[in-house]
Amino acid sequence: MASTPTAPDAPAVIPRDGGASERVAEALRTAILHGEYPPGTRIRQEDVAAQHGASRLPVREALRLLEAEGLVRLVANTGAWVSSLNLDECDELYRIRERIEPLLLTYSIPALSDDAIAELGALAARMEAGVAVEEFLELDHRFHLATYSGARTLTLGETVERLWNRTQHYRRLYSLGLDADSNRIVHDEHHMLVRAIESRDADDAERVLAGHIRRTRLELARHPHIFD
Repeated sequence: MASTPTAPDAPAVIPRDGGASERVAEALRTAILHGEYPPGTRIRQEDVAAQHGASRLPVREALRLLEAEGLVRLVANTGAWVSSLNLDECDELYRIRERIEPLLLTYSIPALSDDAIAELGALAARMEAGVAVEEFLELDHRFHLATYSGARTLTLGETVERLWNRTQHYRRLYSLGLDADSNRIVHDEHHMLVRAIESRDADDAERVLAGHIRRTRLELARHPHIFD
C-alpha cells in the first residue's frame, strides 16, 4: 500500500455537532478527488480526527459515506484505504458510463434553459482557452454535470456522479499525458455537444457523448502504466 501522504493544510476546525460527519466527508472527498490522497493510500482515522477537530465517531461515519460513494475501501479491523482500480475495472466502469450517461443527458436536455446552455458554451470556451490540468478537470466536471442538471431521476444521476468520482484519479493521469491533437479533439467534442444541446437534438447529443466517453476509455487502455 502507498504510504500516508503529508496532510494538506487543515481547514477551519469542524464543530462537534450532528453535521460533523458530513463536513469531514466533504473535506476528504475534495482531497481525494484533487489527488491529495492517491489510490491505495491508507487513511488513518486518528489523523483525520486531529486534523478536523472531530472525534472518532464522525470520522468513521464520514468514511462509511465515502465507501458508499466508491471513494474509500473499508477493511474490518484493519482500516480505510482510498479506492483504486485496475485496468479491467476502469474499462468496465467506462463502458457503463458510455451507456447510461447518454440516457441521463436525454432526460436533461428538454429541461435545460437557454441560460444554462449558454453557460455550457462558456465553460467549453474556458477549457479551450488553456488552463492547468486541475482547473481543466474541475471545469470538465462542472461542464458535464451541468449538461445533466435538467434531469429528474431517482437513481441515475447519483450513479453517474459516483462513477465520475471513482474514475477521477485515472482521468487526471490521462489528462496529464494528452498531446496537442488529443486536446483539440476533447475541445471539439465539447463544442459539438453544446451545439447538439442547443438544437435540442437528443440523438446527436447522445452520439457525441458516447463517443467522447469511449475515446477516453480506449486511450486509457493504451496507457496501462497508469494503473500500476
